Amino acid sequence: MNDKTICYGCGALVDNIPGKPHRYIGAAQGCWNLYCEVLAKEYVDHKAFVHINKLTVDTYAIQHPGQSARQSAQSVNVHLLSLYAVLVVHLSGEVTAKLVSEMLQLNLAFEWLDPPVPNGNMTVADVLRTVDMEGHEKAVRAWADDVFGCWFAKHRQAIESLYDRLKFKGR
Repeated sequence: MNDKTICYGCGALVDNIPGKPHRYIGAAQGCWNLYCEVLAKEYVDHKAFVHINKLTVDTYAIQHPGQSARQSAQSVNVHLLSLYAVLVVHLSGEVTAKLVSEMLQLNLAFEWLDPPVPNGNMTVADVLRTVDMEGHEKAVRAWADDVFGCWFAKHRQAIESLYDRLKFKGR
């Protein structure tokens, strides 16, 4: 029987596998492996999942923010901005990608945002349990809404301020 551990990023019960999967994403190796399985599923049928993949990446990143450091702060802010643009402002993925690219070119100093507690009630493990494309898409959207909702409740002013700053600086 596999030894299990709780992922320190999202709280999912995952295989206890030694290793540090990423230099600034805060996830247990077993959780990172689940995330890679979800990405593999999306990349195998990229045309079907291209519109949902960005939500997967953004959601995983904010649910596993790591520790207070420059790269982690940038990662969290970038992924929060992307989710805000899609989920709140309802921008297309293409426009959102352009906004994020402009944001990174501005070379801003990003504020560390303490993660909410809880940092969502769903995890990547919930997404992995789906059996078809429709279920996968629904699960990713629910997961994104859930996790982003926790961050937005705690950091609404900071997220809206960042979006407003970019809307005017980058255009």
